Amino acid sequence: MVSSSQAAVLPRARWQDLQERHIARADELTAAHRERIARRETHPVWDFLFTYYSYKPAVLRRWHPGAGMVLADAADAPQATWRWYRLLRETGEVSVDVDAFWRDRGDGTEHVRALLSATSTRPARFGCFGMHEWAMVYRQTEHRHPVPLRLGQAGTDDVVEAHDLRCTHFDAFRFFTPEAEPRNERQLTRDSQPRSEQPGCLHAGMDLYKWALKLGPVVPGSVLLDSFELARDIRELDMRASPYDLSDWGFSPVPVETAEGKAEYVRQQRAFADRGQRLRDDLIGAVERARPVTEVLA
Repeated sequence: MVSSSQAAVLPRARWQDLQERHIARADELTAAHRERIARRETHPVWDFLFTYYSYKPAVLRRWHPGAGMVLADAADAPQATWRWYRLLRETGEVSVDVDAFWRDRGDGTEHVRALLSATSTRPARFGCFGMHEWAMVYRQTEHRHPVPLRLGQAGTDDVVEAHDLRCTHFDAFRFFTPEAEPRNERQLTRDSQPRSEQPGCLHAGMDLYKWALKLGPVVPGSVLLDSFELARDIRELDMRASPYDLSDWGFSPVPVETAEGKAEYVRQQRAFADRGQRLRDDLIGAVERARPVTEVLA
C-alpha cells in the first residue's frame, strides 16, 4: 500500500500525454478487429481475444494510472466520474479509491493475487508441445473452428495417441474431448487450479490479460496493454501449433508432431514465459499497492 504522502503525483500535462498515448496504442491494437466487426467478418485466430475474453475494445481504451498514482488538476478528467476513483474537490486531485475498490472487489482480488503468486513460485514446464488444441478435436467429427485439420482427423488422432498429454491449465483441459480427458497426466478441476497452474503454460500467459482486466483501475494502463499484446502473440503460436490448417489465413504451421516443430514451439514458449513472469510480477505489485492501510496493518 502506498500512503497518500508517498503517492506519486502526475502533473496535468504528464497524465494527459500518458492518456492520449494509451488511447492511440489501444486503438492501433484493436483496429483490425473493429474493421472486421464493421464488415461482419469473423477470424478463427483473433476473435478469441474478444469472445473467450469477452471484453470490448472500448475497455482497452480506458487509461488507468494505477493504484498509488495521483492525477493533479484533474477535476475534469474522465476518471473523476469513474467507479472506484476519488476526487478531492479542494485540490482537484484524482486517484484510485482503494478503500472502495477493496470493499467491493477485495475477495476476488485476493484470489487473483494468490493464483498469480502460486504460479510464480513454480518452475516452468515446457513439455506439453501444445497438445491441448489437438486434444480438443481428438476423435471428433465436429470442431470448434470451421477450419480443416492439417493432417485430417485420422492423422490428428494418431498424433494425440503418440504423445503424453501434460496439460496443466484447467480452462484448456475443460475443452478436451471426452476421449482425450483420461489421457491427460492429471485430471484437472477448478478447485485444483491454484495448485496446477505453472508459468510455462501458454494459456496461463494469455490469462494475464484477463486478470489485468479483472483488477481494473489498480493496474496501470501500460501493464494492461502489455498483457493484451502478450495474449495476442501467444494466441498466434497457440493456433500455428494447433491441428488446424490456417494457411488460407496467412499462418504457417509450427508442426509440433515433428522434432523441429517441437523445438520451435519450446523456443517461443520460453520467451513467452519470461514476458509473462514480468507481467505477473507487475500485477502482484499492483494488488499490493491497492491494499488499504487497514489491510496492510492487519
